[in-house]
Amino acid sequence: MMFGLGAPELIAIGVIALLLFGPRKLPELMRGLGKGLREFKKASNEIQEQIQSAIESEPTQKP
Repeated sequence: MMFGLGAPELIAIGVIALLLFGPRKLPELMRGLGKGLREFKKASNEIQEQIQSAIESEPTQKP
């Protein structure tokens, strides 16, 4: 199931984060979040490549 976040939701999340963490801490948190997302995507892509490589290198079996 995919969840789409529109502008109102993103604004609400931003306002809540600003209230919780303050304007000084927020940029640092966003950088950390960005790094975490990049690492997650990188790991996900590596796993997909490994799976694809395993599928392509698997010998086909004849019935």
